Amino acid sequence: MYLYAPNFIFFTYNIYKLNDKSVNVQRMSLYSDDPNYFAHIYNDSERDKKRIKLLDSTLREGEQHPGVSFSNKQRIQIAWMLDSFGVDQIEISPIVSLDHREATKIIIKQGLRADIVAHVRAIKSDVDVAIDCNATWVATYLGISDIHLKSKLRISREEAKIRALEVADYIKSHGLKSRFTMEDASRTEPEFLLDMCREMNNRGIERISIPDTVGIMRPRGMYNIVKLVCNNIDNSKTSLDVHCHNDVGLALSNALSGCEGGADQIHTTIDGIGERTGIPALAETAVALNLIYKSNNDFRLHLLKDLSKTISDYTSIPIHESKPLVGDSSYKHKAGTHLAAILRNPSAYEIIEPKQVGNRRKIVFGELSGKNGSAYLLSILGLDSSKENAESLAKGLKELRMGDILELYLDEKLERKILNEGYVKTNKD
Repeated sequence: MYLYAPNFIFFTYNIYKLNDKSVNVQRMSLYSDDPNYFAHIYNDSERDKKRIKLLDSTLREGEQHPGVSFSNKQRIQIAWMLDSFGVDQIEISPIVSLDHREATKIIIKQGLRADIVAHVRAIKSDVDVAIDCNATWVATYLGISDIHLKSKLRISREEAKIRALEVADYIKSHGLKSRFTMEDASRTEPEFLLDMCREMNNRGIERISIPDTVGIMRPRGMYNIVKLVCNNIDNSKTSLDVHCHNDVGLALSNALSGCEGGADQIHTTIDGIGERTGIPALAETAVALNLIYKSNNDFRLHLLKDLSKTISDYTSIPIHESKPLVGDSSYKHKAGTHLAAILRNPSAYEIIEPKQVGNRRKIVFGELSGKNGSAYLLSILGLDSSKENAESLAKGLKELRMGDILELYLDEKLERKILNEGYVKTNKD
């Protein structure tokens, strides 16, 4: 239920101000088990809740990342892992090379749950390659902004329209499902964009992709362009994708805004690899959809860390330590005050448990550990963790000026040991 501001004020007033304790208890039970409860109210997570799908393009966009080239064995393994994770579509381009064509054929033969989308240029001969691979989904693309038409394709708007529609008709004549990508849509004149989208819609093209090809959009702008298209086509025939590039770091925000504008599928890659600075990362997008947008996808989130490690191994691109969710520091806790809260309830600083995304919680000791961190370290070592000893160790660590000196995984077994020994109780102040 959507809570307008006056209703929200009344709602919180009832919780905190009413004298009727039974009413308070009843209302408090609404959020007592969910530390994120009020955040979801501010986010308006329940309004217009819908399932947003994921297309993963690691095998297409990902291979456009400088220095990245998978072997066919790797491509097949990645496809299996993505399917096991639960993405809705997997994109691969059979026209890049004979190896890519062979990989596309093999992956299609695997009978995966996810749709395998053969990505080709808006050229009939390319479509023939997809057909030869026994593809049931074909994605074509064509630059439609004036700068792409003039500088890359060297054709007019009318010529581009004719080419695109001929290919769309050709795909449909073979009974295939199709997506058409309006390349550089974010820099395309609105009337021409709408004209192209209407024509594709009239031909029964199942999906239209609205990309921010150069990462120029801000979230409001992406909402506006997708909403514009959504309001001018028959949505019962054609659904919308968003493909957002990360040139200034707004890819995921823009993609989510596009979904608020009417799209129902986001393009991702594992770790966000792709042309230049890539597109939204699978891990961040999947968790945002499930946790924040309440999309209720059946993602196996615990596979995220393994997916990331696999891609890092295959590409030799290291996972940045501060990479959200899958990076090594995503669940590291360093400050003493943070550590005290984490020991009592990890939700104080974690909105999703590390094991849910295949990661692990870690504690960092050093000059910032403070009394709480020092007491914890003494307890782990089996030493007296009294207030005096903790303060003495904290002072020593600070005076050493050595920064971080030790990191330990805070596994459940170790966490229970500390709690059972009364560490939290004796050092809570």
